[in-house]
Parts: sequence; C-alpha cells; structure tokens
Amino acid sequence: MSLRKFLMSFTFFKNLFFALVIVVVFLVAFVKFLDFSTNHGEEITVANLSKMKLEVAEEKLDEEGLEVFLLDTVDFRPEFPPYSIVEQDPIAGSKVKDGRKIYVKLNAGGYAMVTFPDLKNKTFRQATNALRALGLVEGELKYVPDLAKDVVLEVSCNGKPVKAGDKLMKNSKIDFVLGDGKDVFKDEDLDSIPNEELDTIE
Repeated sequence: MSLRKFLMSFTFFKNLFFALVIVVVFLVAFVKFLDFSTNHGEEITVANLSKMKLEVAEEKLDEEGLEVFLLDTVDFRPEFPPYSIVEQDPIAGSKVKDGRKIYVKLNAGGYAMVTFPDLKNKTFRQATNALRALGLVEGELKYVPDLAKDVVLEVSCNGKPVKAGDKLMKNSKIDFVLGDGKDVFKDEDLDSIPNEELDTIE
C-alpha cells in the first residue's frame, strides 16, 4: 500500500484518534498531578500568633503544615508577655499554601539599661529631649526658689538622687527639681560676699 493510500485509510484515522486520546489523557493526568503536588486550590488560614511563646507557635503551625521563622527580638513592649510574639508576617487571617514560612518577631525579656546623661543646670526642655531619646519618662516636677527659671537643679528616680553615668532601666520615671525664676538678688546677699570679691564686682 502506498503512503498516500495509507494516509487516507480508515486504519490511519483510527490510530490517529487513539493517539490523540492518549495524549489528552496524559495531559489531564499530568495537570491533576501538579494540582495535587502543589496543593492547588487548598489554602491554609494563618493563625493569630500574637502573645504566644515561640515553642507554642511552632507546635501550632507544625500541625497546620506551616513553619515559623524567627527574624528578630524587638525592644520590650509592656503590653506583651516577655519573649512572646509581637509581630508576624503574613498577618493573622492571611491565606497561604502548605509549607509556607511565617516570620515572627519576639518581645524582649525586659527593658534595656541606659546610661543617665548629665542634666544638671540644663533647661527642662533640653533635659526632656535627652530623656526621651534614651527611652526614659519625665515624672513629677517640683519648683524651688532660684534665679534661673526651668533649669534642672536636681533629678531623682523612685525617690533616690540620680547622677550622670548611673544605669537606669528604660521607661523609668525621672522626677525633677527646677528653678522657679522668682528668686531675686537682694542687697543683704552682699553681706555674705567677701570684701575682695566685692572689689572685683565694683
């Protein structure tokens, strides 16, 4: 049989049909396999890990087919338990696929220690700016007679005097004794000044 007659024969078309059917079946099976292997259409809702210990979060995510990955530890936040999760990505309620990593950040175990600056004779505004930069908090204010207004005369924490170089925990409250600017220089004060100093003043 010539090639032309074979290409026009029933046998050729029958074999071509079966070949196409096999190809289609193979393609459908391959697509199904990909869907199965990649969990196509199956998504997992990310749980809320906020305030969980890392070990608890690991167990919970492992049960759901997810992984936890620790990124960093952040400065202590009092509204969260020490060493608990404060941030997560993706956020709670997100839809992810099986095996996805959930990135988390942990709360520190407590406030860090800072070195107290020299605030004596500085203005109250300068002092509060320095405190806030260190994570300290201004507490009670007490004014006493002094020539300079709003100048820091004394500082204390929990009733104890604080000096430059002392170590304090972040978020500590610092109490101030400030000048009220109402004190005036009186003539009687000259009596307490030695004569040689008076000569220099004159």
